[in-house]
Amino acid sequence: MLRLLGEHRTAVWAIVALQVVQTAGNLLLPTLNASIIDDGILANRPGVILGLGGWMMVLTALQAAAALGAGYLGADVAMKIGHRLRRELFSQVQAMSSQEIGTFGTASLVTRSTNDVQQIQTFAVLVFTMLAAAPVMGIGGIILAVQQNAALSAVVIVIVPLLVLIMYLIVRRLIPLYRSGQALIDGITRILREQIIGVNVIRGFVRQKHEAARFAEANRRLTRNNLQSALLVAGMLPMIMIVVNLSSVAVVWFGGHLITSGSMEVGALTAFIAYILQILLAIMMAMYVLSTAPRAAVCAERIQDVLDVTPALGLPAPKPAAPGGGGVEFSHVWFAYPGAESPVLADISFTAVPGTTTAIIGATGSGKTTLLNLLPRFLNATSGEVRLGGADVRTRPVGWLRERISVVPQQSYLFSGTVASNLRMAAPEATEDELWQALQLAQAEGFVRRLPDGLHAAVAQGGAGLSGGQRQRLCIARAMLRAADLYLFDDSFSALDYATEAAVREAMAPALEAATVLMVAERIPTIMGADRILVLEEGRLVAQGTHAELLRSSPTYREIAESQLALDEQP
Repeated sequence: MLRLLGEHRTAVWAIVALQVVQTAGNLLLPTLNASIIDDGILANRPGVILGLGGWMMVLTALQAAAALGAGYLGADVAMKIGHRLRRELFSQVQAMSSQEIGTFGTASLVTRSTNDVQQIQTFAVLVFTMLAAAPVMGIGGIILAVQQNAALSAVVIVIVPLLVLIMYLIVRRLIPLYRSGQALIDGITRILREQIIGVNVIRGFVRQKHEAARFAEANRRLTRNNLQSALLVAGMLPMIMIVVNLSSVAVVWFGGHLITSGSMEVGALTAFIAYILQILLAIMMAMYVLSTAPRAAVCAERIQDVLDVTPALGLPAPKPAAPGGGGVEFSHVWFAYPGAESPVLADISFTAVPGTTTAIIGATGSGKTTLLNLLPRFLNATSGEVRLGGADVRTRPVGWLRERISVVPQQSYLFSGTVASNLRMAAPEATEDELWQALQLAQAEGFVRRLPDGLHAAVAQGGAGLSGGQRQRLCIARAMLRAADLYLFDDSFSALDYATEAAVREAMAPALEAATVLMVAERIPTIMGADRILVLEEGRLVAQGTHAELLRSSPTYREIAESQLALDEQP
């Protein structure tokens, strides 16, 4: 995080200078006040009172200006640091693979990008407005207190170590509490996210009470953690006030005896008391800032953990891109998640040439989606080569690679905005005519025209308010808007009835004529017309061929076909 401060070096030094000016003015005021009492009031010299009073007004105005300037610059730098951290986290998450994102978890990444950054911003504001002034005020107060009366300074020698000990004990206890607290925030965010996204599943299985109890338990643990840390911080003030009050009593008692014996003047005692209070105030400010430091340190550590990840998609350094078409080749490809007992894909080899459709079918968990995800490098193959246009996809810049691929994901996800803004994610410069053409291909033109604002109709996050079939057709239209070398359809027709699916496939055929198409499907009628069908079983390619060939040669494919009564439809 220090590198971010380095980017604002000038502003930071300006803040320190302004804090020094403010604190110096604050330290001079008791001395001037002592002179007014001893040399003005007690000596009955009105001119001295007016002159020194004028200087006190000037110092007060200078203090106020310096405090305002330091406060403004401190807030500005803190907000810029927060802005930079959020931007870096967003860019890092965008560059990370699905595996790397899964390591942290969606809920944790959201918390780190919002709550953790906010904690660092708050701490930075406190540092810039308090911590810079505390050492100057403390050291300056000690020097000036000793200057007023060295004998009374023994009180300072006693109270400062005592307050430092209190601060150390509290901060040492706060660090583990704040670390576990941030993990608990991750947990409660995850539960909330699951319950919001899966609300229909929860209601469908009448699990509201169970989920409410799960949330209540997470909430209880977080509340208990927050209460423990809050009690520690809150207990700091009474302990400080006890020390302050006892020290004030001691100063007044000893100072009174010194005045009675003629060893000290009244003005010097008032100045000494003021300096004692300033020393205590400096320690209190430092303690307040340092009591928040453990939480900020934990948050900074969590953010740095994300930023320290070297995205696998960025390695190795990309070679210069060269055109190569949309031909796909898998050569002895394996894929396994770190720590997994068995691979998701094992020794997969096949080719798909432009102008053909290759379908992929298999039981749930056979690795169909994983296979597709290797092409746009949402995941990286553990071993073997995945080639697009004759080149290993790992040797091409990710941006260049993905611009040549159009994907319809398994989950039909739409973003908050409008129909047009969702479609234009594939082609930002597309005209409205091109949007309507894509909607026609996906058989979505009719229902979009019936929406109140057509292309400009509002779309809620996730496509809430639209049916599954409508969301799926909009995702298909979005993919068809991009002129790509390779189209990937991941079970993209599952929410459509057979008639609509057939109409969509017929309409898309001319647009896909020159491209390579890879299609994952569960329904035999969807893939019967494919040029080649790949049959996956437990991550292995057990058969490939046309529909007719596989019915004769592949028991696995025949079993799937029979279970869907597809054989009855054959001549």
